[in-house]
Amino acid sequence: MGKPQILWAAIAALSIWTAPFAHAAGKSPAGAKPSLPPPVTDADYYDNGAPDPIKVALGAQLFFDKVLSGNFNISCATCHHSFTGTSDGLALPVGEGGRGLGVTRDTGIGPSAVHERVPRNAPQLFNLGAREFDRMFHDGRVQANPNFPNGIESPAAMNLPNGIDNVLVAQVMFPVTSGTEMAGQAGENPIADAAAAGDLAGPDGVWAQLAERLRGIEGYVVQFIAAYPEIISAEDIEFRHAAEAIAAFEAVNWRADNSPFDRYLRGEEGAISKSALNGMRIFYSRNKGNCVSCHAGIFQTDQSFRAIAMPQVGPGKGDGTYGYEDFGRERVTGDQADRYKFRVPTLRNVALTAPYGHAGAYDTLAAVVRHHIDPVASQQSYDASQLRMPSRPDLDADDLLAMNDPAVVAAVADASELDPVVLGEEDIARLIDFLHALTDPRMLDLRGDIPVSISSGLPLAE
Repeated sequence: MGKPQILWAAIAALSIWTAPFAHAAGKSPAGAKPSLPPPVTDADYYDNGAPDPIKVALGAQLFFDKVLSGNFNISCATCHHSFTGTSDGLALPVGEGGRGLGVTRDTGIGPSAVHERVPRNAPQLFNLGAREFDRMFHDGRVQANPNFPNGIESPAAMNLPNGIDNVLVAQVMFPVTSGTEMAGQAGENPIADAAAAGDLAGPDGVWAQLAERLRGIEGYVVQFIAAYPEIISAEDIEFRHAAEAIAAFEAVNWRADNSPFDRYLRGEEGAISKSALNGMRIFYSRNKGNCVSCHAGIFQTDQSFRAIAMPQVGPGKGDGTYGYEDFGRERVTGDQADRYKFRVPTLRNVALTAPYGHAGAYDTLAAVVRHHIDPVASQQSYDASQLRMPSRPDLDADDLLAMNDPAVVAAVADASELDPVVLGEEDIARLIDFLHALTDPRMLDLRGDIPVSISSGLPLAE
């Protein structure tokens, strides 16, 4: 290498290493376009780094307790477990009626077996206590909106209970209302009947029935009284209180802001490897990887909704001519321009949260990175053998209906907003190294999240 090349390499390396310091000072370092995000701070979170430990402890028990399901057979943790990166390791979840945990979960047996796969991948829950996550679920159907009660738009419309502080709390209110996820099928239990009738907030609705269950458990009553000044006796407990406690648990235990990349942004020399640094350049370069066009911000998401030709697998959401499509964001906005758009996910701990995509179509980080390099080509050559889900003939028959429909495949491809980029194999490897540098080491062992026992006395096995 001649002297000009050596000098250029040194300048480039210096601009990368000084980027976090220049950014922290509010300046853009020479040659750094765009600049890196600032470090994450306590102020970025709803609790400002000062959580209520009593409320968090209550939320931990509720998160792992099957008492919040219609048939007492599934908890929030079943599909968002600490052992599986706050998701479940499956392309599509096996909800109410299944047995087991993670990739070993089956579809159940007899009349209580699952009726269908949950149509969308169980999203990971890292950093959702941060203020910038103001839209929840893959389609953003729970979102900040000042025109609704509590400033939150949701499937409950004007019936969302008062006193809900933020969208994370609001999000917790809804899995219990889904027959496929937690409530059960109509005819199986009163909560399932209310859910099937769309009665969420009425005096005999889903939330009221669940609150009544909690009022009857002495251990929980004691904890609710300790956690909430406004709760004097069991009769004061509402389901929103349980949702707030669960949200507090998620926000504290799954706050992930000490990855090698975080430490690098805070000025720790040698925090990430040379290969990861090169991958960071690719990620943030608009002339090369251009990942930053969607994955900007301190949590590597701009919180937007994008169509990127993700394969449509599973039963769908009832959209399209035959009902096996999922129109994504259009289901919320009613705008056809939003068809096949889904929320851009955060990339924090992304190496821990396979499978990927709104329907879990890609089983490995490398596979989903390659999809982003040329989305349409990847979609049209999709290898369905990578789908990780328990097999059952009637469910399997629905898994590829959309992908076997040329008109649907073409429509999804036509809607893609992501242009192909040219990256060599070495570039891809470096980019993946950078994505691994977004993993907070504390998230590698989350066994401490799991309570030893729960007040309902129900088993914690799954």
